[in-house]
Amino acid sequence: MSDQLANLLGGSGAAPGASNERVAEELKALSGVQIFPRSVDVRRNSLFFLGRAGDLVLGVISRDREVLSAFEGKTTGIELGSATFTLLLGPASPGNALALRRILPYLAPRPLGLVKSIGCGDRLGFATPGHVKALESFSADGPAMAFIPAQQSIRENARTKRTPRQVLDDAMWGVFRSGWRHGYGADADHLKTPEDVDACVEAGFTFFTIDPGEHVDNGAESYSVSELQGKIEELPWEALETTLADVRARLLGRPVDLGSTSVALSEEALYRALVKYGRAVAHVARLYRRLVERMGDRPFELEVSVDETESVTTVEEHIYVASELKRLGVKWVSLAPRYVGRFEKGVDYIGDLAALKKNFEQHFAVSQAFGPYKLSLHSGSDKFSAYPLAREVAGELVHLKTAGTSYLEALRTAAALDPGLFRTIFRFALDRYETDRASYHVSGRADRTPPLEGLADWELPELLEHFDARQILHVTYGSVLNEPSLAGPFIELVRRNEDRYHENLAAHFKKHIAPFVAGN
Repeated sequence: MSDQLANLLGGSGAAPGASNERVAEELKALSGVQIFPRSVDVRRNSLFFLGRAGDLVLGVISRDREVLSAFEGKTTGIELGSATFTLLLGPASPGNALALRRILPYLAPRPLGLVKSIGCGDRLGFATPGHVKALESFSADGPAMAFIPAQQSIRENARTKRTPRQVLDDAMWGVFRSGWRHGYGADADHLKTPEDVDACVEAGFTFFTIDPGEHVDNGAESYSVSELQGKIEELPWEALETTLADVRARLLGRPVDLGSTSVALSEEALYRALVKYGRAVAHVARLYRRLVERMGDRPFELEVSVDETESVTTVEEHIYVASELKRLGVKWVSLAPRYVGRFEKGVDYIGDLAALKKNFEQHFAVSQAFGPYKLSLHSGSDKFSAYPLAREVAGELVHLKTAGTSYLEALRTAAALDPGLFRTIFRFALDRYETDRASYHVSGRADRTPPLEGLADWELPELLEHFDARQILHVTYGSVLNEPSLAGPFIELVRRNEDRYHENLAAHFKKHIAPFVAGN
């Protein structure tokens, strides 16, 4: 097998495939590290692999000094066939991650385009292999959906004490380990300030979700006509680069072709849209221009998110937002309106599915008239009843965004393996829920959860199927992960049993992906 490695390193063999266990065994014998077989790749007459010896270990075998000098680690001379090579074993450090992305292009995130896509948030940093398992269960030859494994909001970064760079690097190591070579995206989620933008640009993200929710006036629906007129005068017209007269000339009473129908904004509808979203439009344009400036010639994608607001986005309001953003030169690949019904955290859609389908159809028509761009489903995890509607209406032009559901699968794993620890976490979550729920759309109640005392250990994983318990566990992740007596044992338990965690993730995410894949 040393000859096999020597041939690979000499460029006379192909890079090992996903099932090349023999190469992994040879590398294990050389390095003393447990190898992830699917990571093995050959570029520039150098062999790269990922393994584990407690922590993750990056391996490089090469005779190219330029390649070796790009990485940090300990080096050893080895004989393969009749040639001498250098074996470098180094940490999964930020510097090594950056160097590896430069040599293996598929490890660098990139824009994904107008194809159906899924964002898989990962609050612990090692869920990506489970997400890959789910995607590959539908097709090993290509992605069932375009894949965004690096996705975390600034709010989540603050609560998990992770930086944007850590989020991106953790996802990249998972992609490398899993042998995923179909490309992936990195979503800097719910950005609200120029400083948020700068941090995520510097980290290397390629997809940026701007959240102007703090600039949305949710009272616009109930203002009187005189109140609307006063609010309109106070709008940041200079930042909007227009006047009320010009807005009226562009949008008032002018039919917008939405395929099977057309919509013309009345004066009242236009004024309410202006008041509700005018400041939000100005904010999105400001951050978009910041992105253009900071990204330079690097390609990127933008998502606009107005989903975390109190009131539903009407079709007229969507028309106003899309029309004005387009006028201001903003280019976006997806938009998340506030749909009818309730997209609460961690549970299925709550509301009338017929009304939701009609709402999808209306918003999709607007997205085609002013785009095309994708409709995005935020708080999208576990909305199993809504997925078939989204696929039926939007086809390829849909983006599903999930976050905390991967954390819940880690808790499911812990509940099965260490019932005592899980019981302690759940009691702690109950105590923290009323505080932690403040920034989330949830309706779960602590007084409706089954009493722990009445549950046998084998029943504990079933709490992850209980509406109220699921939401309580979902939104208290920050408190749990910032409590050392809980976070340390919990993370260590799941990491030590990561194969089981990844199997749980794969089973759970297959249920998310299947409704979007033809033939399912």
